[in-house]
Amino acid sequence: MHDRAMQALYLLALQPVAETTGDAHSYGFRPERSTADAIEQCFALLSRSTSAKWILEADIKACFDRISHDWLLANIPMERAILQNWLKAGFMERHVLQPTEMGTPQGGRISPVLANLTLDGLQRELHTHFPKPKAGKSPLVHLVRYADDFIITGRSKEQLEHEVLPLLEAFLHARRLEFSQEKTSITHIENGFDFLGQNVRMYNGKLLIKPSKKNIQSFLEKVRAIIKDHKQATIGQLICMLNPIIRGWARYHRHVVSKKVFASVDRAI
Repeated sequence: MHDRAMQALYLLALQPVAETTGDAHSYGFRPERSTADAIEQCFALLSRSTSAKWILEADIKACFDRISHDWLLANIPMERAILQNWLKAGFMERHVLQPTEMGTPQGGRISPVLANLTLDGLQRELHTHFPKPKAGKSPLVHLVRYADDFIITGRSKEQLEHEVLPLLEAFLHARRLEFSQEKTSITHIENGFDFLGQNVRMYNGKLLIKPSKKNIQSFLEKVRAIIKDHKQATIGQLICMLNPIIRGWARYHRHVVSKKVFASVDRAI
């Protein structure tokens, strides 16, 4: 409790710094920002006829668990001795103290801000290497990030493969991080991509954002499990268990094209 209180105290000082220096289009673990804002930025970047057509979908492998302690101690603007004590505190597993040689404190109040500070600067790096030209073709390289999940738009597949990816790998390597190969891919906007539980895709020149198939399937599986696990419950009890889950899922997707999906899910339930 004492450690969590101390982290909360330091967070009061560190968060304004993170908000001042953070990337403009980073939306995870930040006050007054949400996944809906990240999706809105995707629409703004991809909905026009002149917008980028290729998207790099990237995910960082075990981001919170692998961040370099040396990098954090050298770059996080707070008292070094306190931060080192938190990072090296270790954790208990089966009554045995395990050392922590990398990563941020598990479940710590300050961990999300430390992770954001680690990844901040990626947008500036991209703008430095792909500046907006005065004339000619725009590089169309833009970042939208939510925590350790992000997309980068580009003019072509070759640009993302041969120019953007090496730059990102170098950026992450300095922090002892790497991409998750299974979750990293380059996709054309007409084929669409999933981001934050929603599918972003161009249909005959019109960009539509819908709940993703994986997200719908996961939600229905959760509902089915609740119904199967409570066969002895009354109708009233079952409704009380399901309503918060259904309401929360619907509110999450209400900002996008969801009418047909909502009707289909309603019939399934």
